[in-house]
Amino acid sequence: MPELREMMPSDLESVFAVRLATRENRVTMEELADDYGITLDGLAQDMRTHLRGWLAEDGRRAVGFSMGDATTGEVQVVAVHPDYEDRGLGKALLARVVDWLFAQKHAEVWLRANPDPTLRAFGFYRKLGWQRTGEVRGSEEILRLSRSARDLPGRSQT
Repeated sequence: MPELREMMPSDLESVFAVRLATRENRVTMEELADDYGITLDGLAQDMRTHLRGWLAEDGRRAVGFSMGDATTGEVQVVAVHPDYEDRGLGKALLARVVDWLFAQKHAEVWLRANPDPTLRAFGFYRKLGWQRTGEVRGSEEILRLSRSARDLPGRSQT
């Protein structure tokens, strides 16, 4: 398994390459900027205050990452390079960001997800205890995970 470590602003170019290479929910740099307001400079600045991320590396190659927002309790992204799918890496990265968000005193955390049941993420989050809220933002649904639901037997994220 690749090694996980805390992400630094200097890692952002390599994590963007991972995000742009994903098979499902593909986006371009322009879409990230236009639709979500996400840019390299903006993320680097936010990492100095309220964003934190984890990077999975195989040698020196970035192969996955996750990020969360301490202010809102949002899991902003979990992305794994296609060559590293089905190895438990997404689950390990998600666990890091969720653990950190709960340590920030959030009773529940949330994320945006594509509601298409044919996509892998649909089952991935639900299997780990994430629940639909009925709320939709744009074309994405909001899923929530409470601290108490996460601590149920069989719902371990690590």
